[in-house]
Amino acid sequence: MEPHSPLTLSTTHRYLSWLQAIRIYLSLSLFGNLVWEALQLPLYTLWQTGTPRQQVFAVVHCTAGDFLIATSAFVLALMSVGHNDWPTARFKPVAAVSVALGLGYTIFSEWLNVFVRASWSYSEWMPVVSFAGWKVGLAPLLQWSIVPIVCFALAQGRIR
Repeated sequence: MEPHSPLTLSTTHRYLSWLQAIRIYLSLSLFGNLVWEALQLPLYTLWQTGTPRQQVFAVVHCTAGDFLIATSAFVLALMSVGHNDWPTARFKPVAAVSVALGLGYTIFSEWLNVFVRASWSYSEWMPVVSFAGWKVGLAPLLQWSIVPIVCFALAQGRIR
């Protein structure tokens, strides 16, 4: 096969689309979650009780956790509903499953760490909602609804 045959270009283009979409989504996710974590810090008691060093550590630590959640949810979505021609095919189902997985994990994690383990706590400024009998902060729910959707939308726009 010649190096510039249509099959080679098509295969290369498909590979680059996958790679480009993954790079864009995960990079945007990392940045978006970092910004969100910094902005929502006042909604946790650490804002009032922690030192600046503890606050910076919390933002970096939580952003790293968010990145792992986003990456895991994304890979599981690709494995479960992805297609060989993703991102041109089945982009929206992958995005939807990824958001649902990230949101589901966040609900569990917030409930476990705030109300069961007391690893961290909400300040009086955090709006709390009941979800299936569990109390969860509204900011983390919005984070895992908004950040991935925006990142997927921007990634899809960049690869078209």
